[in-house]
Amino acid sequence: MPRLAQAALVAAALLLLALVSVPLLGLALGTSPADLRAGLAQPAARDALRLSLLTTSLSLLVTVLLGTPLAWLVATRQARWLRLAELIVQLPAVVPPAVAGIALLLAFGRHGVLGAWLAPLGLEVPFTTGAVVLAEVFVSCTFYVQAATAAFRQVDRGHVRVARTLGARPWQAFVRVTLPLALPGILAGAAMAWSRALGAFGATLLFAGSLPGRTQTLPLAMYAALESDVRAAQALALVLVAIACVTLLAARRLARRAAWR
Repeated sequence: MPRLAQAALVAAALLLLALVSVPLLGLALGTSPADLRAGLAQPAARDALRLSLLTTSLSLLVTVLLGTPLAWLVATRQARWLRLAELIVQLPAVVPPAVAGIALLLAFGRHGVLGAWLAPLGLEVPFTTGAVVLAEVFVSCTFYVQAATAAFRQVDRGHVRVARTLGARPWQAFVRVTLPLALPGILAGAAMAWSRALGAFGATLLFAGSLPGRTQTLPLAMYAALESDVRAAQALALVLVAIACVTLLAARRLARRAAWR
């Protein structure tokens, strides 16, 4: 390749890298340790952090419990309905967050598809902590299911057949052979799903609102702080970036371990 073409490729790569890294570097350099401490000392910031940790933990639990069976079925079966199920689960990753919020409202609102049945029972989902969990599951499940499906597909089926010939039942082969072999990929997907749930904004805002101590998660608290306390907004933004970096590094390491197996 001519040197001029190589230089153009390098320049284009560096330009894109700068477009991504400069804003993040500006956030880091523009937030002093004193500003970080002062921002995190705000009661709203502490409440939002506690709520985010609670709701993202619950949403991850729901995603893993419901997404693992689906990922295993998609990876090991060829039924048409599973291809459709895989497509449906992938949709939240590409639809706009506002669309997700409106869809959740139309499903669980007082006059929604499911909400109309829940309202007579005294169960109202929108603008509650439960709504935050549902919104986080909706926007993050794609990342877990895709990673878990890929992990299950990489498992050597020969190991499973050997376990079956030795007398293991299907569920025993799954628990003792398939799941341990797929575990690094599953954990990587769980890490990415948790990070995505932590950053959920549009769907959470429309479906759960931004009620301090009840539905106001870290991204919503950061947005609200922009109007009153920029230091708090900067501190929360820096915390979210730091968590995202740690999660991404952990997910990449787990993904490498899965590839080595």
